[in-house]
Amino acid sequence: MNGRHWMVWGLMLVVALMLIYFFSSATPAQSVTQLSYSDFRTKVEAGNVEQARIEQDTVTGVLDNGTRFVVNVPSGASAAELLYQSDVSVDVIPEQEAPLLLQVLINLLPVLLILGIIFFAMRQMQAGSGKAMGFGKSKAKLLTEKQGRVTFDDVAGIDEAKEELEEIVDYLRDPMRFQRLGGKIPKGALLVGPPGTGKTLLARAIAGEAGVPFFTISGSDFVEMFVGVGASRVRDMFEQAKKNAPCIIFIDEIDAVGRSRGAGLGGGNDEREQTLNQLLVEMDGFEANEGIILIAATNRPDVLDPALLRPGRFDRQVVVPNPDLVGREKILGVHIKKVPLGPDVKIRDIARGTPGFSGADLANLVNEAALLAARRGKRIVTNKEFEDAKDKIMMGAERRSTVMTEEEKALTAYHEAGHAIVALNVPKTDPVHKATIIPRGRALGMVMQLPERDRFSMSKIEMESRIAIMMGGRVAEELKFGKDNVTSGASSDIEQATKLARAMVTQYGLSDKLGPIAYAEDDGEVFLGQSIARSKSISGDTAKVIEEEIKRIVNDGYEYARKILAETNHDDWITLSEGLLEYETLTGEEIKALLRGERINRDEPSEPKGPPPSSVPTAGHRHGPVGGAEPQGA
Repeated sequence: MNGRHWMVWGLMLVVALMLIYFFSSATPAQSVTQLSYSDFRTKVEAGNVEQARIEQDTVTGVLDNGTRFVVNVPSGASAAELLYQSDVSVDVIPEQEAPLLLQVLINLLPVLLILGIIFFAMRQMQAGSGKAMGFGKSKAKLLTEKQGRVTFDDVAGIDEAKEELEEIVDYLRDPMRFQRLGGKIPKGALLVGPPGTGKTLLARAIAGEAGVPFFTISGSDFVEMFVGVGASRVRDMFEQAKKNAPCIIFIDEIDAVGRSRGAGLGGGNDEREQTLNQLLVEMDGFEANEGIILIAATNRPDVLDPALLRPGRFDRQVVVPNPDLVGREKILGVHIKKVPLGPDVKIRDIARGTPGFSGADLANLVNEAALLAARRGKRIVTNKEFEDAKDKIMMGAERRSTVMTEEEKALTAYHEAGHAIVALNVPKTDPVHKATIIPRGRALGMVMQLPERDRFSMSKIEMESRIAIMMGGRVAEELKFGKDNVTSGASSDIEQATKLARAMVTQYGLSDKLGPIAYAEDDGEVFLGQSIARSKSISGDTAKVIEEEIKRIVNDGYEYARKILAETNHDDWITLSEGLLEYETLTGEEIKALLRGERINRDEPSEPKGPPPSSVPTAGHRHGPVGGAEPQGA
């Protein structure tokens, strides 16, 4: 399309240059005096003509004063004889007939130019999505095997979802097998899951396995500023699908058009609701659409209209969750096929250290590791690159250009050591994976914890331990530098601890005074894409008890952290703080070795030293959130 566009403009430029040349060549270079035939005879007889040129019935020439002239000779008059008798130098140009084809071309050139401009304008009006008469045409794209066939072998880590969709594949391959027994295949399947879990890839794999046409469109492609266009596009899309049945229609991000009708403040959108109504009718209305299977994907099933989810439309909701340990290992195996790995890389260990990662996150991890190896001039990707890539993704990129004073570095070291020591001594929490005082992302330091297995919930003792860990940074600053010198670095810790304590009291029923009662609920109303959570109508006395319980839980965690750092493990805290000031980054194993009194030997430091200290302090949070899985609903 681009090449043709430039070709048309190039042709128009050539035609314009030809016209300019044609008209400029027809224009005399100098001014010419038009003489009457009588004046011409007088000047010739008086000897005022120096030279002349005769061309058919026209005489041009130069007078003795240098003036150019032109004169039209009457038919029958002998200009040549007159000039010859007066001894004027004469040139005679014989009459030449132009070729007939050239004459026709010259005469038709303006007409052809006008027709070409009209044709080009009409093509431009009809090109792409801006068709003058095509507002209601569907924007669904038909994918074929030429665009990259994907099968279930290319999808890993979501085996349960694949099993649920294999029945659709079997139906598309052999419909009569089900129809003989009176069975009907589900008309729609809704893929639900967090972003990056492979919903779109799974839909393409269904089409690849079945070998049927695959139409793909985004939910936002239906909605336009003109009312009725979206409904027209839905009709046109199903008309195209009927011609190619059996086939699959895949609508990505269906929540853009399938939101609950009338939701939100101020009513619904007429265009979106009409589009949704037409989609509902096409899926299960008076006219049956046999052989058309609709697959949609969303990460917001809670905002969809209930009419979409009833049997006969989206009969099945297939959950595509973040992969577990085995699933992550399989996904990594798919993505590292083209990556040359070092002998120290163990996929199982990488999968174990990436809990909560989606398929897209794992693909990004492999890509980041390959890019790091390339920047370091290596021919293979080693475990070092995978660890650094994981730290970059989970904790943010290192900001070694951030200039910190010695005081800032010391405060950060004692702050992070406080988190780490509390994490090592609370009753139940995830192991400490790494502690660093090198700025990463928006944090000046960080302690990261990784669970030993996939986590789906948290117990009360785990939540209380986490709050104590969060308070460890503030307690460490107070113990080392005094209450008057604490900083705002613990603001994110306090915010997270308060949120977790509030969830324990109002959602999880973990307060002895209030009991197992939910004091906050989500009423399901949607406004501006977010679910509005409203508190139940509670009395002032109950609200006061809630605030007191939240304060008690946070204060208990604070006192527990103070007991660990000031009494039972004070020496370990000081040792780890000094170790962080010396090494800047310590792994979990190195922290344990340091606390056992062992010397850490690094032939090649895993983390280069930061910039020299300066008098320019930095601003921002002291550290990012400590790692580990959050409880459901927190």
